[in-house]
Order: sequence, then C-alpha cells, then structure tokens
Amino acid sequence: MNKMKTAGLSAVAGLAFAVASAPVANADSGDTLAAVKARGEILCGVHPARHGFAAPDSRGAWSGFEVDYCFALSAAIFGDPSKVRFVALSSQQRFPAIQSGEVDVLPRNVTATLSRDTALGLNFTPPIFYTGTGFLVRAEDGIEDIEDMDGATICMAPGSTTERNVAQIFAARGMNYTPVVIENNKQLVDAYVTGRCDALTKDKAALPGVRAFDTQDPSEHVLLPGIFSKEPLAMAVRQGDDQWYDLVKWVVYATFNAEELGVSQANVDEMMSSDDPDIQTLLGVIGDNGAKLGVGNDWAYNIVKHVGNYEDIYMRHFGPDSPVALERDLNKLWTEGGVLYGFPMH
Repeated sequence: MNKMKTAGLSAVAGLAFAVASAPVANADSGDTLAAVKARGEILCGVHPARHGFAAPDSRGAWSGFEVDYCFALSAAIFGDPSKVRFVALSSQQRFPAIQSGEVDVLPRNVTATLSRDTALGLNFTPPIFYTGTGFLVRAEDGIEDIEDMDGATICMAPGSTTERNVAQIFAARGMNYTPVVIENNKQLVDAYVTGRCDALTKDKAALPGVRAFDTQDPSEHVLLPGIFSKEPLAMAVRQGDDQWYDLVKWVVYATFNAEELGVSQANVDEMMSSDDPDIQTLLGVIGDNGAKLGVGNDWAYNIVKHVGNYEDIYMRHFGPDSPVALERDLNKLWTEGGVLYGFPMH
C-alpha cells in the first residue's frame, strides 16, 4: 500500500470515547447487522494507544492492525472502509462495552479463553494475531532471563490474562514479585519508564512499540527471550446473533484466504478475471456467499480492495519498514510454517 492510500485509510474515522444513542443492537434478537446498517456505521472497541495495533494520531484519526479489521468489516458491509466509529476502551472497560451493546465488535487485543467464551456471553472469531506474555527490562539491571527476576517489581494492567499469567509463571518457579497494577496505559508505561517498576509485562508483541516510542533511548531496554503463555488474540462479539458472528468470522477468513490465493490489494482488480474457481468464489464473481452473510456478493473483494489481505495488513503495521517491526512467526499461513488457516469458502 502506498503512503497516500495508507494516509487515506487511517484518516477515515475519528477518535471517539462515547457513542451516540441508537440504534443499539440486541444480540439476543439477532439484529446486529440490521442495526449497523440502519446506523450507517460500526461501533468498534479498540485499545486507547497500543503501537502497531490501535492508536489515534494528533487529528484523532485511527490506525493499526486491529483498526484495519474494523475497516475490513466496514468494507464488507458498506463497500466503504470509513463507516466506523472507534471507541477507546481500557482492559476493564472492554468486556462491559461489548456485553452492553456500547460496541458491536471488539478486536481490542482480546485473548480468547474458555472462561471468557463461556462465562462472558461472547463468541470469538479465529485468532487474528498469536502472541504471548513478555517482559521489558532495563539493560543496566543485568536481567537476562526470567529466573533473574525473583523479587522484581512488575508493572501490569488489571483485568488482563497477563496479570494471571505472571502469577502462574512466578509460582511455578517458586519466585516472588511485587505487582504494580495500573489501568491507564500511559500511566502504566510511565511507571516503568520512570523506574517505579523493574519490568513491564504485556503481550510480547506490544513491547517493541513501547521500547521504540515511549523510552528516551530504546537501546537501554531489553525484551527478555521467550514467550511465557499462549495469547491468541481474536475479535469478540456477543453471543446470540449467529448472522453477525458468521459475518465477522468470515471477514477474518477472507483475509487469510486472499493471501493464500495470492489476491492482494495490489492485484485484486486483475484477479477478478482469474479462471481459478476459488478466486472467483472469494471475489464474488461466482456464487452467493454475500447473500448468505447478509451483505453484497462483492464483500470480500471490497475487503481486499480497500484494506488488503492478511499479509497487506500485517506488513503495513509490523513489516520491516514499519516503526514496530515484528517477525510473523506463528502469524504466517499454514502453508508457510505458521498457523493461519482459512476455512474453504465454497
């Protein structure tokens, strides 16, 4: 994606911490898609400021990996990626917001777990990003691995799987630590940067952004080797509305399948004339998948055209030329040694 397109995409929606009155969807009645269409926009819950994943710029325009999945859903429904209102949510706010209908979809770095799936009234899409608990420490402290952290003071966010993971990691090793639990992300990072904590713990994918943007000298901070938990980040919707869940889920699969089939933002128009029946089905040249999902048959074409396939999205925010460069690791296609696997679309 060229810089002009990137700028246009990131500017399509502004910062919003509150949502308008209606129409609010009731998942139990299965009307989320109808409410979204009537409202003319999707209410999308995102992280307030997580480098590479979601953050507003000085003009209030949002960009990031999870933001792009909101744009992709909008493109599938409206043929236009800009029909999104972003709602910035803390870790503790995110689940009440999706449960109450304050937002329609929650891509806000949510780890899919059994308890969340069964006890919170949520359904999770296939994971869009695989990561795990990591630790950022100061190089001068000489901490080289997790065993060197016995007795450390560790900054972490409340209401997250990371908080639970750290307790298990240290208990399993017979080690002690002092938690400093802060909900506000900026205050949390500042507490580490100013020396209140010996370490900052988050999903490991979030820590390079903290080191690059929030410290005065990134070379003074080190990511400990290893990933200490399984954190499959997925989009969440309310239970009780299968049509909405199916649509959000297949938006994810469409980005996986488009990459596997070689259909990208750069060549999607050319691919419309492909003789490959799988590509024809993906792009809506044949079949009626859009009608089955309650949207136009060009829904996946619009996703790739306006936002891209999974590789386009990943490289935009985590590629080698991005400010937060991350190896894809597990976030590769299953054909490339990763775990991303799009279900068949026939």
